[in-house]
Amino acid sequence: MSEPSPTPATTPGPDADPPRRSRWQAFRRAPRPVRWAAWTALGLVLVLLALTAAAVVVVRRPLPQVDGEIEVPGLSASVEVVRDAHGIAQVYADTDADLMFAQGFVHAQERFFEMDVRRHVTAGRLSEIFGAETLETDRFIRTMGWRRVAEQEWALLQPATREALTAYAAGVNAYIADRSPSRLAAEYSILGLTGLDYAPEEWEPVDSLAWLKAMAWDLRGNMDAEVDRVLLSLDHSEEEIAALWPDYPYDEHPPIVSGGGVVDGVFEQNATSNATRNPRRPAYPRGVVEALERVQDRLDAMPELVGRGRGIGSNSWVVDGDHSATGMPLLANDPHLGVSQPGIWMQMGLHCRERTADCTLDTSGFTFSGVPGVIIGHNADIAWGFTNLGPDVTDLFLEQTEGDDRYVRDGATEPLEIRTETIEVRGQDDVELRVRETVHGPLISDVSPEFATVGANAPTDESGERGSGYAVALAWTALEPAPTADAILGLNRASDWDEFRAAAADFAVPAQNLVYADREGHIGYQAPGRIPVRRAGNDGTMPVEGWVSANDWTGDHVPFDGLPSVLDPEEGFIATANQAVIDERYPYLLTHDWDYGYRATRIREALEAEGELSVAEMSELQLDTTNPMAETLVPYLLDVERLPSPYYRNALNLLRDWDHTSPADSAAAAYFNVVWRTLLELTFHDDLRQRTWPDGGDRWFRVVSAMLTEPAGPWWDDAGTEDRVETRDDILRAALIEARDELTRRQSRDPRLWTWGHLHRLNLRNATLGESGIKPVERLFNRDGWEVGGGSSIVDATSWNAVEGYEVTAAPSMRMVVSLADWDDSRWINLTGVSGHPASSHYSDQTELYVDGETLPWAYTRGAVESAAEDRLVLTPAAE
Repeated sequence: MSEPSPTPATTPGPDADPPRRSRWQAFRRAPRPVRWAAWTALGLVLVLLALTAAAVVVVRRPLPQVDGEIEVPGLSASVEVVRDAHGIAQVYADTDADLMFAQGFVHAQERFFEMDVRRHVTAGRLSEIFGAETLETDRFIRTMGWRRVAEQEWALLQPATREALTAYAAGVNAYIADRSPSRLAAEYSILGLTGLDYAPEEWEPVDSLAWLKAMAWDLRGNMDAEVDRVLLSLDHSEEEIAALWPDYPYDEHPPIVSGGGVVDGVFEQNATSNATRNPRRPAYPRGVVEALERVQDRLDAMPELVGRGRGIGSNSWVVDGDHSATGMPLLANDPHLGVSQPGIWMQMGLHCRERTADCTLDTSGFTFSGVPGVIIGHNADIAWGFTNLGPDVTDLFLEQTEGDDRYVRDGATEPLEIRTETIEVRGQDDVELRVRETVHGPLISDVSPEFATVGANAPTDESGERGSGYAVALAWTALEPAPTADAILGLNRASDWDEFRAAAADFAVPAQNLVYADREGHIGYQAPGRIPVRRAGNDGTMPVEGWVSANDWTGDHVPFDGLPSVLDPEEGFIATANQAVIDERYPYLLTHDWDYGYRATRIREALEAEGELSVAEMSELQLDTTNPMAETLVPYLLDVERLPSPYYRNALNLLRDWDHTSPADSAAAAYFNVVWRTLLELTFHDDLRQRTWPDGGDRWFRVVSAMLTEPAGPWWDDAGTEDRVETRDDILRAALIEARDELTRRQSRDPRLWTWGHLHRLNLRNATLGESGIKPVERLFNRDGWEVGGGSSIVDATSWNAVEGYEVTAAPSMRMVVSLADWDDSRWINLTGVSGHPASSHYSDQTELYVDGETLPWAYTRGAVESAAEDRLVLTPAAE
């Protein structure tokens, strides 16, 4: 083989690049302004590169160590933390105390800033970090006294629960003790750039208890509905208001418990006797409406991170072995909560290497960062799930005050209970808050100075001066100290139905529908919660006069043994989706404001049709997007005549063969939902106050369904047109036309190119810096733009508010299906990911799977955990 010939030298052509030396010489000969511009540009590039590098360091610095070994003071023996490919931790230890310690440590590793913000929320101390912008939220929460109540609960807890909370706090503190704020969370570094000089305090056990108050607030029940009904009472009759809150349709949407009654104070699932209630509703003058409207302004101003309490629901169901392809029970759950980044849940397992008297836990599921134990999941013997029971546990009492330190009771005056709170405000002087309370609760009308007095005549038969007008007190069972934390750890340790119910008895707030299954093949349901017993003059639907003691709560609660429960029902399954728990014969008032049962009925129909369900079929049912309103409304829409042109008729044709499902890629679902929103606007915005406009959920399904049978009903008429009276078909036609035009503007002239997901976006926003208004910061913390199917009051409950638009406002916060035949055959998924660090690969690594309807394997046994292991961290006791 001959060697290659040397490459011949060539002479550069006229278009060839000049040699490097020539380019440099040409640059030096360039005019000075050109050279200065070039140097400036280069300098800017270098600065940007340096800033980018610094930003990467700042954002990545808090990422936790997940491999290797860490010496930690406070442990009695080594603890293993085994993480899978999604960062989900399974913790192994020899004592409950070490498990709780390690859980606190791992929670702090992944989500300490979230935990820190939560405890500032519940203590009314957000302004210490965020300044005057959060002052009104602090005032409101200080007035309610969440932290004060949590401190009172400490003494009520069982010793084992106090030990668990103490060990958990020690684990949190062990993690944060030797770390600067910049190593705990990127948020601290960014806030430091704004001048915040802050070092987190040690975690206290009461910090964990206080967060349960925030969850109770988010799931508090019908307080908003109480105010809405009063606001409408100024210009609508009782009959008109009743039409907007129809009675629950027990014959169409069966309650959770189909029979039973209370016998000698104990609920028996086969009993037939019960009693009924006959409450009344008072009327209200304008002064009451004004007072309540101002209170509602404050409620509406509460930030999303505290919870708004509207549109929140959940699904859960459990089937017995006869209805399961496995021959053993299957349990599904997907709680619906407001969407955020990071999400509310953090998956984790807590395992004793050996079950002993000192080590009792072997549980896995969904946890709250900041709270020890597993909230929803399973242990070695039982599984459980939650949906919001939604009992009426709040009442607003109108109070007639005299001066600023007394209020009226039965014709006499009594002293207000008064305390002073000091709120530290970043960058400003401290703020003194004077909190006043009556026998009913704190005066939430005092939250802002302008609410303290509304200057209206009190609706009383007594003559004379009105004093200083109305105030509004909040009565809420969550403000009564209770040992709910005992219930959480009790569920984690329960091994059978009796132990499960014993744990549930401590679950005070937020009251939840608890579904149950065990390895013996049993399934069950239990309604827990602290639910007030009201006197006959108070049905909980409207605020009542606090100066009449006959309106007070009795001081008793519905006895736990009298709350509905069922074990192994004959039909072989139990479905809960916030519908009525039991029919109207039940002797105690739970609420009048149930979800109207569309999701529950759809789930029941699917369970009855399937016969035997697999794990995959249970997961598929969680993704059902059938719109229950479509079956009722579409036939009326298709009967509309005289659409102006083929342009409009082409859009309507999408609905002719539609199967009423709402996947993200559906053109028909896009058109139907825009028609629905437009229909609600055209029908009700002219008749109702803005704050009571329809959100488009289950109640409005029921309201409009009844109206459709009355084509000349009064709600159809447009109050803005004086020369004509509109009918149902006029409004339906207008809705079809306006919806067609809106979708043309938003998406395409061709209806076949429309998609529901293009409108229905899931935007996951960080509740603090994600709302900063600074675009680079928001891009760092938020994960926006996911196109999803489903909708309000659909099993796949990606709720949206028709007043605001089509963006998702609440969604399944997680999905799980538990197989009692094989724990390792179970499935789970989180809305976001386990980490709260935006630089972590686990910040939102489950979201795309979630949006695509997929789930992850749920490893539980040690063998399955080891097979899925990606990282292993060993926490060892520090040498003394």
